[in-house]
Amino acid sequence: MTCDCQSWREKLTNKKATYKFEEGNAQMRGLLGGKGANLAEMTGMGIPVPPGFTITTEVCNMYYELGKIMPPGLEEEIGEQMAVLSKKMGKGFGDPKNPLLVSVRSGAKFSMPGMMDTILNLGLNDETVEGLAALSNNPRFAYDAYRRFIMMFSDVVMDLPKSEFEKILRAKKEAEGVKEDSKLSAEALKDVVVKYKAFFKEEKGFEFPQDVRKQLSEAVLAVFRSWMNERAIIYRNHEKIPHNLGTAVNVQSMCFGNMGETSGTGVAFSRDYNVGTKGLVGDFLLNAQGEDVVAGIRKVATIDELNNIMPECYKQLNEIADNLEHHYNDLQDMEFTIENGRLFMLQTRNGKRTAAAAVKIAVDMVHEGLIDKEEAVMRVAPEQLDRLLHPFIPDKVKKQAQADGSMLAKGTAASPGAACGRVVFDKNEAVRLSAEVPVILVRIDTTPEDAAGMLVAKGILTSTGGPSSHAALVARGWGIPCVVGCEALHIDIENKTISVNGKTVKDGDYLTIDGTTGEVMFGELPLEEPKDLTPETKELLGWADEFRRLKVYTNADNPKDAARARNFGAQGVGLCRTEHMFMEVERLPYVQEMILIAGKAESGHRQREALLHEISEASGRQKEKLEAKLAEFDVEHIPAWNRYHELLRKLLEFQRGDFCGILEAMQGCWTIIRLIDPPLHEFLPKHGPLFEDVVRLRTLKEVDEKAYEKALSEIRAKRGPEVTYESLCELLGRVEKMSECNPMLGLRVCRLGIVFPEIVKMQVRGIMEAACGLIKEGVDAKPEIMIPGVGTVEEMRWNRQVVEEIAEKVMAETGITVKYKVGTMVEIPRAALTAGDIATEAEFFSFGTNDLSQTTFGYSRDDAAKTFVPVYLDKHILKADPFQVLDQVGVGRLMKMAVKEGRATRGADMEIGICGEHGGEPSSVAFCHEIGLTYVSCSPYRVPIARLAAAQAAICEGRKK
Repeated sequence: MTCDCQSWREKLTNKKATYKFEEGNAQMRGLLGGKGANLAEMTGMGIPVPPGFTITTEVCNMYYELGKIMPPGLEEEIGEQMAVLSKKMGKGFGDPKNPLLVSVRSGAKFSMPGMMDTILNLGLNDETVEGLAALSNNPRFAYDAYRRFIMMFSDVVMDLPKSEFEKILRAKKEAEGVKEDSKLSAEALKDVVVKYKAFFKEEKGFEFPQDVRKQLSEAVLAVFRSWMNERAIIYRNHEKIPHNLGTAVNVQSMCFGNMGETSGTGVAFSRDYNVGTKGLVGDFLLNAQGEDVVAGIRKVATIDELNNIMPECYKQLNEIADNLEHHYNDLQDMEFTIENGRLFMLQTRNGKRTAAAAVKIAVDMVHEGLIDKEEAVMRVAPEQLDRLLHPFIPDKVKKQAQADGSMLAKGTAASPGAACGRVVFDKNEAVRLSAEVPVILVRIDTTPEDAAGMLVAKGILTSTGGPSSHAALVARGWGIPCVVGCEALHIDIENKTISVNGKTVKDGDYLTIDGTTGEVMFGELPLEEPKDLTPETKELLGWADEFRRLKVYTNADNPKDAARARNFGAQGVGLCRTEHMFMEVERLPYVQEMILIAGKAESGHRQREALLHEISEASGRQKEKLEAKLAEFDVEHIPAWNRYHELLRKLLEFQRGDFCGILEAMQGCWTIIRLIDPPLHEFLPKHGPLFEDVVRLRTLKEVDEKAYEKALSEIRAKRGPEVTYESLCELLGRVEKMSECNPMLGLRVCRLGIVFPEIVKMQVRGIMEAACGLIKEGVDAKPEIMIPGVGTVEEMRWNRQVVEEIAEKVMAETGITVKYKVGTMVEIPRAALTAGDIATEAEFFSFGTNDLSQTTFGYSRDDAAKTFVPVYLDKHILKADPFQVLDQVGVGRLMKMAVKEGRATRGADMEIGICGEHGGEPSSVAFCHEIGLTYVSCSPYRVPIARLAAAQAAICEGRKK
C-alpha cells in the first residue's frame, strides 16, 4: 500500500503526528497514550519532567495501515522536534562534544506494564560516548550507559537475544571478581562495549549503527512493532483491551541515575499497593538506571532508604506524590531518577494494586473527601473482589511445615494469596501443563516474554527482584499469588532444579507459595477459602447496595453454602439443585435401586389404573375377567410398587431434612428449589467400567475358578459385598436399556416428572413438609418450586397441577399455610418464544443460561470447551466463550422476548431472574440490569462480584441520562 505524505496526515487529529509535552494534557490519553498524557500533565503542573515529545497512537495505527513502514514525512517531523529539544537542553543530537541522549518508550491508552518496548541512552556511538565521558568527567558512567544502549537496541530493534549480552557481562564480572554491575571499572566497561559490538557484527553481519538519526528512526519503528508482539497481545486479551488502539512513542531527554553515589533511580507509590495504607512505598537503587529496578537484576532498597541517603530528594518526592494523588484522586505509580542530587519525574499513572488495596484505597478516599461513594463503587473492578477470596494456608498447616522441614525459604511477598502446583521452569511448559494440572512458574526473574506462562500459572516464584519487579507488577495486576526475591533458592533453569538448604526440588514436584507472607513450602499443602469479607469490603458493598436495583441471589444446594452466601450478602436462593442431594454416599444405593425399579413400578401403576378404569365401566362376565386379570397383575406388580414407595419414603426423609436446612438458613428470603433435572441414568454406575467388570468375570468364569473368585473379590471391594456375576449382568442390562443417544435432549427436566410423577410428588412433599415444620417453629420459610426445562404450556400446566395437589394436601395435613410460588426455568428456546403462554401457568421465570446457551448455539458445553471453542476464540469467530460470558445478541434476544411476553401476560412485577453462572459475570450482570430482571443468582463466592457489578450497571445507566 502506498500513499503520499499529505493523505495519511489528513486522517490525524489536528493533522499532527507529534506533540511536545507542553502541548498535551491528561485528557488526551487516547491520542498521546497514558504515559505521554501524564508526562504532559506533569509538565503543565510544574513538576520536574525532562522535556520531550510524543508520537501519537494514530501514527502507530497508520504504520500498520501502510504495511508496517515509516509514514512518509514522519522522520522529518521527528527531526524538527529533536531540533527543538536540542535547543531546550543546550545540547546537540549526535554532537560528539555535547551529546543529547534520549529515551524512546511506548505508552498505550491503558497501562500495559512491561509488555512493549523501551530503549534508553539513544544517541550514543563511538564518538558521543567520548564526549559524554569528557562532559561528565566520568568515563565509567559514559561506558556503562553505552553498554546498556547497545544491549537494549540490539534486543529491541535487531532481535538479538538479550541473554547473550548478559553472558558477556557476567563473564566480565567474574573476571574482575565483582558481583554487581556498578562495581565494574571504566576500563572493564569499555571492554564489555568492544565485546558487545563484536557479537553484534558476528550475528548481524554489519557494524553496530553509529548514525544517531537512524538509531532513532529504527527505535520508533521497533516500539510500533511491539504493539503487536505476542506478550502485548496476550496481555490485551486478558485485560480486554482493544487491539486497534495503537501505542504512542515518547521521546524524552535522558536524565541519568548511574552517574555515581549521588544518583539513582526508583519506583514509588503514593500508597501501599498490597494493603492500601497511606504513605510512600517503593524501591530505590543507587547508581542505576530504571531497567535495573524493574528487571529485578539487582537487590533493591526500600524507598525509605532514600530518606537516609538524600533526605531533600525524599522530601521533594513525597510532596510530588501527594500533589499527584490529590490531582488524580487515585493511587499513583511513579518512576523517578535522581541525577547528581536533582530529582526528575519520568512517569506517573494510576497504580496497579491488589484487590484488598483497591477496596481500602477507595473506601479511605471517600473518608478523606477525595472521592464520593459513587466513584468509590466504580473504582473497584468486580473481578477484583474474586481475588479477595483467595485461598490461604491455615496456621496449623504452616506450623506442621516448619516442624517437618517442608518450609523451604522466605522471599518478598509480591501478590497475595496462596497457591500450590507442579513446578515448571519454562513458559511453554506452563502453558502445556496448565490444562491438566495447576502449575507454579519458577524463574530467576521474569521478563515480558514470560507473559503466556504467567497468565496460566496458579503462582509465580522468582529468586531475584523486588516489589516493583516485572513479576510482581504483572502478578498483582492479574491477581496471581507471587513471591519474588527469594534469594535462598538457587534456581538452575537449564537443569530444571531448585536447590535450597541441601534440598533439591525438581521439575514436576509440587510447591506451595504464600504471596501474602513470602513463604515457600515443599509439597501440595491444603488450602482453605476465606469465610468472611474485610470491613472495608463490607462498607464498599454496602454503598453498592444503595445504588443497585437488581437483587442478588445465590446458587446453593446445602445449608452451608446458603449460610456462606447470605454472609456475603445474598438476598435469596435462585437455584437449589435437588439432584445434588441424591449423590451423597449414604443415599446413592437407595437412589439407584429406586431408579432401577421406577420404570416397572410407574408403568405398572399406569397399567393398573387403566385396568381399574376398564373394570369400572364393565359388567357381568367381562368385569369378572378383568378383576381376575387385576388380581394376577397385582401379584407381579404390587411388590415393585410397594418397594418403589418404600424407597421414595426413605428419600423423602433425606429430602425433607435437606430442605429444612436450606429454608432455615435463608429464612425470610425466597428460596427457589428446582425439581429433579438430569437424566436418571446419571445416578447409575458408568456403563464403561460396569461393562469391563462383566466381561472380565464372563471370560474367567468358565476357564479359571481361582482367577474368577479373585476378580469377583476385587469387584466386590469397590461395588459392595452383595455383588454377584448375575447381579452385575442384570445391572448392565438395565443401564444399557436406560441409555440414550442424546441424553441432553432426552428423558430429563420436566419430562421426568411427567413420566415418573411419584419422584416429583416425593420432592414437593419434602419441600412443603419442611416449610410447614419451620413455620410452625416460627421460621419464615419461603419456598419457590421451579419446574425445569418446560417447553410448552401443557408441560407447565401438568407439573403445576401436581405441585399444587401435593402442596394443598400437606398444608391440610399440618394445618399450616405456606406462601409459595410455582414457576419454571427457561432453558430451551421454545420456552422463550412462547413465554407469554407459559406465563399463564408460571408465576416466575428463571433463565437457566447454561442450557439455554447450549440449545441456542447447538453446542455441547463440555465437548465444546475441549474441542472447537478455543479455536473459535483464537480465530475471533467467537468474541468470548458463551458459557462464561452471556451471548447478548442471540441468547440475550431470547431473554428479552421472554421478559416482554411474560410480563405482558402476568404483570410488570412478574419475578424474572437468571441462575446460570452468567449471574456472577460482570458484563452479563449489566445486561440483566438492562433488560429489567428482578435478580441474578450465582455461586456463593461470586455474590460480592454480582452485588458490585449490579451497582455499577445502575450507576452507568444513570450517568448516560
